Amino acid sequence: MPALAAYCYSYGQWRMAAEALGRMQAGDPVMHSMIVKSKFGEAVQNPLVSIVRKHAGDVVRFAAEFGLTPAARSRISAGIHGDNSQSKFAGLLAG
Repeated sequence: MPALAAYCYSYGQWRMAAEALGRMQAGDPVMHSMIVKSKFGEAVQNPLVSIVRKHAGDVVRFAAEFGLTPAARSRISAGIHGDNSQSKFAGLLAG
């Protein structure tokens, strides 16, 4: 349950930061708000870019844990555990 809560939190933070960055980008056709001025007047990376990147990475990591990515789904094996009876189709399914 905590992993699912962390996934939801990270998704919410990613979405909120991405939307805020998108609103900023709409008003900056040249740099798309990727670079902003610091309080000293220097050009620095917009902190929202780091926040979006961090939470996007967290979302992808959690999604893999829950089998929500194609690569994670390819590692999922389904089967009936504890059922030792053989059906007439067992040889076909085993390959």
